[in-house]
Amino acid sequence: MRILVAEDEPGIASFLCRGLTAEGYACLVAGDARTALALAEAEAVDLVLLDLILPDRSGLDVLRVLRARDARLPVMILTAREDIESKVSGLDHGADDYLTKPFAFDELLARIRALVRRDQVNAVVLRAGDLVLDLKERLARGPDGQAALSTREAALLEVFLRHPNQILSRAQITSGIWSPEFDLESNVVDVYVGYLRRKVPWPPGVGLETIRGAGYRLRVD
Repeated sequence: MRILVAEDEPGIASFLCRGLTAEGYACLVAGDARTALALAEAEAVDLVLLDLILPDRSGLDVLRVLRARDARLPVMILTAREDIESKVSGLDHGADDYLTKPFAFDELLARIRALVRRDQVNAVVLRAGDLVLDLKERLARGPDGQAALSTREAALLEVFLRHPNQILSRAQITSGIWSPEFDLESNVVDVYVGYLRRKVPWPPGVGLETIRGAGYRLRVD
């Protein structure tokens, strides 16, 4: 998951990126509005941490452009402004959350996780690293191409994408995909996992692992 940090204070930006990287996130830094907008357009950014005060342009201006490009991109405002008017203005312009400096890093992480969960639940497009699943078109896309999936293959891949790096039992995997009478002792899950392994254009660092005696896991480095 890539997080764009739009922050003009080098010390704060460095602190944020060190902490986010330690938690397994990829971090991009922009010290001004122009760079932030360029990175957001050029990179597959999953979330933006946005300071309201940037040297070349207001953070609200950046937010307006981001919203015009992508209404779904999660954006959290990080700012020293504590007044209610600034918070209301930021939220009214389309921010998903607002955190006032100074803040506890654990609280920031909790809010990021909440935004990611909300975005994933409502997503038509799911991502894991450079792997993308378009649920509407039932297409899996990677750097080396794309693959059309059956309804059940897409549903199975969706389950893994919604739970990256989590070991899932066969019961967890089959819930909502197969009927309640599904025989957990059958090898149907294994067969469909095999289909996904062969058909999906897996990018480096992303793949399905068999966890002996436990189930399967979508590994995302």
